[in-house]
Amino acid sequence: MSIPVVSLFIAFLVNLFLAFLVFIKRENSTFPKINVIFSILAWAASGWAFSFFMVYMISDPFLKLFFGKTGFASSAIIPVAFLLFSIFFPDNKRKVTQYTLLLITLPTIFFLGFSYSDKIVSSLGTGKKMFNYGSLYPIFSIYLVSYILLGFSFLINTYKYTTGLSKLQIKYCLIGMFITASLGLLNNLFLPMFGYSVLNWLGPTCSIIMVGFTTYSIVKHRLMDINIVLKKGTTYVILLVLLFVPSFILTLICQKLFFGNIDYLFSFILFLLLFCVAFLFHRIKPGAEKTVEQFLFKDKYDYRETLADFSKAMVSILDLNSLSKRIIGTITQTMGVEKASIFILNEEKGGFELLDSKNVMIDRLGHILSKNDPLPHYLQKIGEIVICEELAKGVNISELEKVVNQMIVLEAQVSIPLVFKEQLIGIINLGYKFNKEIYSHEDIELLTTLANQAAIAIENAKLYEDLKKSKSYIRRADRLASLGTLTAGLAHEIRNPLVAIKTFTQLLPERLEDEEFREKFLHIASGEVDRIALLINELLDFARPSDPKFEPEDINNILDGMILLISTEAKKKNIKITKNLDPNLPLINIDREQMKQVFLNILINAIEATPDNGEIMVKSRSFTKPNGEQYIQIEFKDTGHGIPKEYLEEIFNPFFTTKTTGSGLGLSISNQIVQEHKGYIHVESEIDKGSSFFVNLPLNQEHPKRRKTDFEDKSIPKDFDFFERR
Repeated sequence: MSIPVVSLFIAFLVNLFLAFLVFIKRENSTFPKINVIFSILAWAASGWAFSFFMVYMISDPFLKLFFGKTGFASSAIIPVAFLLFSIFFPDNKRKVTQYTLLLITLPTIFFLGFSYSDKIVSSLGTGKKMFNYGSLYPIFSIYLVSYILLGFSFLINTYKYTTGLSKLQIKYCLIGMFITASLGLLNNLFLPMFGYSVLNWLGPTCSIIMVGFTTYSIVKHRLMDINIVLKKGTTYVILLVLLFVPSFILTLICQKLFFGNIDYLFSFILFLLLFCVAFLFHRIKPGAEKTVEQFLFKDKYDYRETLADFSKAMVSILDLNSLSKRIIGTITQTMGVEKASIFILNEEKGGFELLDSKNVMIDRLGHILSKNDPLPHYLQKIGEIVICEELAKGVNISELEKVVNQMIVLEAQVSIPLVFKEQLIGIINLGYKFNKEIYSHEDIELLTTLANQAAIAIENAKLYEDLKKSKSYIRRADRLASLGTLTAGLAHEIRNPLVAIKTFTQLLPERLEDEEFREKFLHIASGEVDRIALLINELLDFARPSDPKFEPEDINNILDGMILLISTEAKKKNIKITKNLDPNLPLINIDREQMKQVFLNILINAIEATPDNGEIMVKSRSFTKPNGEQYIQIEFKDTGHGIPKEYLEEIFNPFFTTKTTGSGLGLSISNQIVQEHKGYIHVESEIDKGSSFFVNLPLNQEHPKRRKTDFEDKSIPKDFDFFERR
């Protein structure tokens, strides 16, 4: 059986299958008409291939001529089907009347009617000519070329204005149609016109390219880029030429040598079998390896899976201590290691700090490894995992001897460098396994992969801790700035009662016997001293840095204290502060000191924005959202200049301010604190009428009680913002 026969038969089967596939998929298609039209095109291509297959298979002249005419009849359907498909594909937007459809299909009906006459194919040819052609063959050729070119023009025009998926679908169709049309017209139209039609089988065979590409574009919902398809296709073709073609030729030569003749069908089947084996081997190999590992090497498989899962999970851990414990715990458990330790670079301490260990006594060495110590220095230089037993073979080298000695002190059999951007940022030391086995090549590969992931995770955790420290420093700076604003006024506020007390004290010896004077003196002096003590206590509480602590608090009590602190600044501009606090508010779970900072920032901004003889109103109330969530709302309303609408969205941006003084951080920090309390700040403002800041805090929101080292957050928070009111 010859190559043309096998190729045509495959083309027939593939086209037939794809035609039925597209036709069946019409029920799930948005435009079933397109599926039906393309199915007709694919069936025609299948009939074209089958007809020429029969021409090559049959020796009877009458039947050979019959199937030859059938092939041309089938090929007459392809142009009109292609043209209609090009008009409607991919979204059926073009409207075509029944009259236009009739005009398009009339030439096809005409040529189908003459297909079995002598007007297109008259008789069998001789020599290089497969057929002799009739008088209508030139017109038939014009019909084929014009319809195909017209179809391409519709597709190209549609391609110009489409986007996304539709554009990619048309690209598939154009590529497939162009390849098939070029080969089909060349071998079945132009060459026969010059008396050469030996390669008539090539056109029908190549139709599977057109049908395959277009079927993929219709059926597939997620398409690869055509460039990727072409790249992969070219790669496969080159591999096929380099590997399978020589093998196929060798098979033919062996048949000739050993059996005396060549059976092309047997050779093709053998070739196809080898191709399937090679293809399936690549697909089956991963599953087979996994199955073998599960049943024959279960221990290795288990820890490999565990470490793989861990390498994905640990990048979300942002606390160095928690991350170190996770690394040590996972390695010792899954690999069966007795002893382990992890050192992380701490630039402030000038070396590698021990963060976690298991069953290791390192008191003799201390908890810090200097950068210049033998082991860190050697790991920085080679950047690879080192095994103590292997290094011990070169102890005659002074450097290696020192490294081995330090590993012995650390009780390390294996030292794993954690490298980030060519910089050693940590060291993991592992002792012997429980079973006393050596570390295999597979172990080293897995540990290397883990080390790469751990280095990235450690660097992320360090950046996150630096972020938290920066936020703490900025908040502290903002508190100091607020203190600076209050200090001058508070000094004046404290001096006034002291003057009164001093005056009464000077008069007391002269009027000691005056009971009324003594009672009045005691009442005034005691009240003024209490006022001074209250002011100083509020100031000290605000200035004193403290760790975040969420506890039930009375929001009105906090507001009273902050209004007292700010009252002196308000008096300087003769600003009246009015309170309307709901006495029935429940306790709310907040951090008292952080909320003081929020209220003080907003009050200071309100005083700065309010002109002389203005007013600031402070209100508190509770409300319930439609979804049932209960909130406490604190409103700060001033009679200032107001905020332009274009700036309302920017006042919460870091360092945004229109004032000549100030850092632009006050409202930013306030907003961040309220967000950490699961609340939000809302602002309303009108030019020359004033502004209102609404601080909304959820009533039933639970917050963790955090310690200094408790940074168990599993995700990186949004960038904290810093804002300043205008």
